[in-house]
Amino acid sequence: MRILLTGSSGWLGRHLAPQLRAAGHQVTGLDVAPGAYTDVVGTVADRSLIDRLFAEHRFDAVIHAAALHKPDIARYPVQAFIDVNVTGTLNLLDAAVAAGASRFVFTSTTSLMISEAIRRAEGEAAVWIDETIAPLEPRNIYGVTKLAAEHLCRLYHQLHGLPCLILRTGRFFPEDDDTHAKPSGENLKANELLNRRLTVEDAVEAHLMALDRAPAIGFDTFILSAPTPFARDEAAELKRDPAGVIARRFPDAADLYAARGWVLPESIDRIYDAARAERVLGWRARTDFAAVLAALRAGAPLPVAHDPAYTSPIIAAAT
Repeated sequence: MRILLTGSSGWLGRHLAPQLRAAGHQVTGLDVAPGAYTDVVGTVADRSLIDRLFAEHRFDAVIHAAALHKPDIARYPVQAFIDVNVTGTLNLLDAAVAAGASRFVFTSTTSLMISEAIRRAEGEAAVWIDETIAPLEPRNIYGVTKLAAEHLCRLYHQLHGLPCLILRTGRFFPEDDDTHAKPSGENLKANELLNRRLTVEDAVEAHLMALDRAPAIGFDTFILSAPTPFARDEAAELKRDPAGVIARRFPDAADLYAARGWVLPESIDRIYDAARAERVLGWRARTDFAAVLAALRAGAPLPVAHDPAYTSPIIAAAT
């Protein structure tokens, strides 16, 4: 297929592009920052550029991974989020319909499902988050604009029959978290595989599967996260004493962590449930918390990417 990949210089894009090409697809990478897999430097908010690219390449499919993200809130005004995340998505949908494209895969975020109440960890139990959670009340402009873009995808499927799959990804970026100081680094990433993280490799595989299955599915929304080892009826205990729950599943986890100077989570306030992606899309993350413990037992490299020096290409392009 002829594929337009937006966000091709980003962390996901730089891993996804070579896999698409290895599968035999003709990929045109579009990003605001140069990169090894970026063929065109420009923004999705530029409608004339999008129309020109579709006229030149006659894309069969779009994978739309470009966006302003939550850390960009400190650097960009609200209007920039509207321009890129909403108008940019609309530009791509319009062009895809006009070109008769056969599928559209939209990289969204679990962040838009987190209200201010969930962020503050209110309540006595962990919140079990799946695709049915409602109402959705995003807590910042990032979440608001990503949710608006999702609605545009739904609308264009309804109005034009464009197959659109929305992938709400958990955390997979390599840099340190900008809100958690302790634990941090690899310890935090390992903990998050219990409830809210996946590897970039697993995210890539989900996008490849979505690209393949979009015409058959038509429209759907999927949470992407490592499979949680927990059950819904453990939600209250996870909030109060996650170490006890973890010990039942992984008896040696505490000792393995202690040997590395790590700590288990003191409280788990949310669980991202990716069961629908497994049931409908046929995707299940290959890397989970058990894989981390296996690496610790074997003294092997950890299966999660951690790079505290990682800088988003959009920041590099602006400096």
